[in-house]
Amino acid sequence: MKKCIIAIAIMIAFGAAMMMGSGAIAQTTKSGDVKDTMEIKDPLFKKHKKAAVKFTHKQHSVDLKVKCDDCHHVYKDGKNTWKDGDKVAKCSSCHTSPTKNEGKTLSLKNAFHKNCQGCHKKEKKGPTKCNQCHPKK
Repeated sequence: MKKCIIAIAIMIAFGAAMMMGSGAIAQTTKSGDVKDTMEIKDPLFKKHKKAAVKFTHKQHSVDLKVKCDDCHHVYKDGKNTWKDGDKVAKCSSCHTSPTKNEGKTLSLKNAFHKNCQGCHKKEKKGPTKCNQCHPKK
């Protein structure tokens, strides 16, 4: 009987740990609750040629102290007017073409690459090569 109770307790603990995994809220920000880990994946891409990037918000914003407006932006007259507490829009709400730049607006693919790779190269930290961000499917 004791072994049965211990086995059930272990299964409950394991199940709770799984539920708290990648979808768990990592932060509560002025702009809302943010999951710890998210896949950068958008339905604007009809077919994904590479695996989605797994992004850890807490690692970037808390551990690495990346400022919110380094990633989140709303441009007016050439300046980023987005501030902590503003609504966070999906990138594809402005970057509406998956692969072609439209005037001054980068394609969604180019916007992600410029923002992420650009920062990693500038800071000389983090992945910069395709397979470092996009794992094999």
